[in-house]
Amino acid sequence: MDSSNEQRKDWHDYKAMERDAKREGVGENGTRAKLDGSTRDLENKLFAKNIFNALLSDYISVNRSVPDIRPKECKKKLYLKKLPLVSIIICFFNEHRSVLLRSVHSLVNRTPPELLKEIILVDDFSDLEALHESLDEYVALHFKKVRVLRLAQRAGLIRARMEGARNATAEVLVFMDSHVEAGYNWLPPLLEPIALNNRTVICPIIDRIFYHTFRYKRVFGVRGGFMWDLYYTNVPRLPEDMKFPWKPFKNPMMMGGIFAIFSNYFWELGGYDEGLDIYGGEQFELSFKIWMCGGEIYDAPCSRVGHIQRVPHLHLYKRNNSPSSQKDFLHKNYKRVAEVWMDDYKKYLYQRNKTVYDRIDPGDLTKQRALRSKLKCNSFRWYLHNVAFDVVNRYPPIEPPDYAHGVIQNLGNPKLCVFSVDFRTKPVGLNNCDGNLEHPHYSQYWKLTWHRDLRLREPSY
Repeated sequence: MDSSNEQRKDWHDYKAMERDAKREGVGENGTRAKLDGSTRDLENKLFAKNIFNALLSDYISVNRSVPDIRPKECKKKLYLKKLPLVSIIICFFNEHRSVLLRSVHSLVNRTPPELLKEIILVDDFSDLEALHESLDEYVALHFKKVRVLRLAQRAGLIRARMEGARNATAEVLVFMDSHVEAGYNWLPPLLEPIALNNRTVICPIIDRIFYHTFRYKRVFGVRGGFMWDLYYTNVPRLPEDMKFPWKPFKNPMMMGGIFAIFSNYFWELGGYDEGLDIYGGEQFELSFKIWMCGGEIYDAPCSRVGHIQRVPHLHLYKRNNSPSSQKDFLHKNYKRVAEVWMDDYKKYLYQRNKTVYDRIDPGDLTKQRALRSKLKCNSFRWYLHNVAFDVVNRYPPIEPPDYAHGVIQNLGNPKLCVFSVDFRTKPVGLNNCDGNLEHPHYSQYWKLTWHRDLRLREPSY
């Protein structure tokens, strides 16, 4: 394909950017916002329900402006004139209405109309009245290329995404979360690599929108990795990536919520494993599958999408007629991924929580194993050595012994010990010490690892 400047164009909508620069109001330009305190009770009630400041969101315009925090090289970059059309798929379940609408408005406002074929809002059987008839009326009144696809029963995020993909009609699928704000010129940097190689999957840099103030904060952008309990983590960009930090860089593991993929390639890979329940593990399954079966994943620093970062609370997904037939859907999902894609390395996952994995039935894996055989995919060992090599160095399958383990006592009051149900997602505090100080209850059972960091030991359920 000719990559000369004659075949390229500047896709920026400068008039829209000028209009945004003149906007004034609560939270404009992604600035920190707050309420005056007179509605504190309602604010707290909605916060508990949504795990972000939903009332404050209602005071912020659905068309608000965001800061242009891209690397300076991105602002002058030209992209191919001929780029494929996209279907943007947004799945939601009881999403707060103003947040959902701001997501849609930002995408419509900052996506070149000639590249946008449709936005499909997949309603995963929401029971909030504000997301039913009045939402349909709003969409019909304000948008020409947006439609709502309503599921007849709860499907969970993974199956809802598959329904959205089945209904999409464009060459490229862009999966989005329902609480995002797109940055300026966000789409061309995702589409050009796909236009040049349709087995490329590409993600934007996902910036942070604070859940309590809606301040938009730039994130530098790092590569994805994983620990051997399949906990998603970050690893630094490689030195060669930093020579041109605005260029797309290879990523061993996508974060999973936002990415673009050629539609035919998505279906060649079998889409998502629909045996995965509700959410969780899908980014591992898809990332392993892409890399091991001949594709590549990149992150594009010139593409920015803000995302409301909130502490994950599983009850948001389990409540209201959850489709899960098994309470521990997360470990079931991980076991499905491990059994199909991780080969002999799956034992390192199971060793970290043997009691749980021994009792979990991953379900029928015939279809997924047949797909891997059909695609003639590489081994998981190949993936670790050729793609995630530095991930393994940071998080080896067999870790050196811990330096120490047990409770952490308060010197001022030895009856109190540090505890947390899950230090990754919940606050750490003090509680009465367990009777056994060397092998206490898991909420107080800490270890000082070979990384010289403190971690809560895995519980045995």
